[in-house]
This record gives sequence, structure tokens and C-alpha cells, in this order.
Amino acid sequence: MELDFSPVWAGVPQLLAGALVTVEITAASLLLGCVMGLLVGIGRLNPKRRVVYALCTAYVAAIRGTPLLVQLFILFFGLPQFGILLPAFVCGVIGLGIYSGAYVSEVVRGAIQSIDKGQMEAARSIGMSSGLAMRTVVLPQAVVRMIPPLGNEFIALIKNSALVSLLTIHDLMHEGQKIISVSYRSLEVYLAIAVVYFILTGITTLVLRRIELRLRAGGMVQ
Repeated sequence: MELDFSPVWAGVPQLLAGALVTVEITAASLLLGCVMGLLVGIGRLNPKRRVVYALCTAYVAAIRGTPLLVQLFILFFGLPQFGILLPAFVCGVIGLGIYSGAYVSEVVRGAIQSIDKGQMEAARSIGMSSGLAMRTVVLPQAVVRMIPPLGNEFIALIKNSALVSLLTIHDLMHEGQKIISVSYRSLEVYLAIAVVYFILTGITTLVLRRIELRLRAGGMVQ
């Protein structure tokens, strides 16, 4: 048996267009995930606020305890039963964003808890409210520490985004499957798709590594 990559070369424009969609949906999902993760992570810092703490904890447990594919199908196939029809791209972004938010919240919570409690006490001693101290003193330091684990989450999200092809979104995987349906060269096309994902995650890793090295050189990351 010989490998024939001619269908892959002919379908390069399709694969590149799909890769662009993959990047777009990953970036939008990461943004949503970061916002949700920040809110949920902060909400889980104070058990005394029982309602907020319980809701945030339940969200993290439910999302981390169920498959991403099931969550996507609930949004795409389940919501229409209630008359809620969302475009496939929107379902993909919301699904990936909600999923990512549960993991980002743990990054946020861990980073904030890693900051010396004396920072908050010092800010409060000069008259700052707890909210102001969190926003201006603790959170900026925590954000720097979040960068490496958030980078790992971004890479994981790029790979998990392959599942949105099942929602008929024309991402990299979906475009590859269209080429296979015409050429019947599954192995060659899937190898090409794997290479593209490897390149995307590789570029992301290099960029994040450079950012981390610059922060370390500036003494911002311990």
C-alpha cells in the first residue's frame, strides 16, 4: 500500500481555512473561559458567602465531571427543544468557553491563594477595602503567575476544539473530513490534520515560552 498525499495538497486551501476557524473559535472560547474562570475562581475564595461559593463549586464539579462532547450536544441538540436555536459557531464557543472556565477558575484560585496574605493585610492597613485591594494589589500579581498554566489550558483548548466539527462547524477537522469523503484517503488526510494541530500548538508553546522568559528576566515571575 502506498500513501497518496495528492488530495491533501489539492485541499490545502480548505485545510488552511479550517485552521483559521479553529484559531478563531479557540481564541473566542479562551476569552469567555478566562472571564468565567476569573469570576468563578474569585467566588470560590470565600466559603462564608455560601450561595456564591456553592454555585461556583457546583459549576466546576459539573463541568469537570462530564464529557465536553456531551456538553456541546446539550447546547446544539438539547436547547432547540426549548425553542432556543443558536448558530453552530456560537454553540461551539459557548461550550468550549464554559468547559475551559471550570479549569481556568482553578488556575485563578490557586494563583490568588499563592500570593502572600500579608499583601492583602498591608493594603487593608492603609485604608483600602477588600475589593479594592484585590483588584489593585493581589490580582495583578496573581495574573503574572497565571500565565504558564493558562498557556497549558490554551493548548488543550486548541486540541479539544476538534470536537466542534461534530456541530457542522467548518473547522480544521470538518474540512479534513470533507476531503476524505471525496478522496477516500483517510490516513493521509488525518496525518495532515495532525501536523497542522502540531504546528498550531507548537507556535502557541513558543510564544508563551517567550512571554514567560521575559517575565522571569524582569523578575516578575518567581
